[in-house]
Amino acid sequence: MAAHRITLTTDYGLLDGFVAACHGVIAGLAPAVPVVDVTHLVPPGDVRRGALVLARTVPWFPVGSVHVAVVDPGVGTARRAIVLQAGGHLLVGPDNGLLPWAAHALGGIEEIREITNPALTLAEVSRTFHGRDVFAPVAAHLALGTPLAEVGPPAGDPVELPAPVPGEVLVVDHFGNVQLAHAVTDFAGADLLRVEVGDRAYRVPLRNTFGEVPAGELVGYQDSDGLLAVSVNGGDAADLLGVRAGDRVRVSPSC
Repeated sequence: MAAHRITLTTDYGLLDGFVAACHGVIAGLAPAVPVVDVTHLVPPGDVRRGALVLARTVPWFPVGSVHVAVVDPGVGTARRAIVLQAGGHLLVGPDNGLLPWAAHALGGIEEIREITNPALTLAEVSRTFHGRDVFAPVAAHLALGTPLAEVGPPAGDPVELPAPVPGEVLVVDHFGNVQLAHAVTDFAGADLLRVEVGDRAYRVPLRNTFGEVPAGELVGYQDSDGLLAVSVNGGDAADLLGVRAGDRVRVSPSC
């Protein structure tokens, strides 16, 4: 049965032809299957950010979708190329920790296959462009109904990234909103939070949305992923706090 669609998530950027080449390969093999570009602006080589983007995005696609993700600083090395099945979706990419968080978000890994079947890749495989030569064609074949078993043999457990730690800055989004590795329920009953960044401390009201504080003021809220985020109404919280993804902050209820 053909897939609903293929999605692409990469760190390829938009200045070169890398993304278009992947689209071209898919179009040549599966012209009727739509392709959705999730993002190609994952910071170069940032597997953790790519994994977060993928995990937050794929659950919103219909069952039967095939998701290609390529943030692959180890391309051409001994790292495996794999397909994970989870929740009726297929995840295609390198075995470097990029895929499992998305599989867990879909309900857990059901099957893992290593990509070894040369009939499903391009005839000539570049050492440094597996997105075009391996992952895109494999995804196209899967989208057309090729059984997962034909990809290659069952594979052992995939590489897993370390779990986020409380207070870790997970994502700074396009607006400068700061998503933290905390659930809002960690601070149940609190109306005001103390957010410490190094030797600086900020009092941050906990509200439902940005407009509940004056323009230019910090606000904490439950974001669309269900996590605690800090924003500035009409401004850039990451800039004000001086943080970026991977930094640690301390959050506690404020008296």
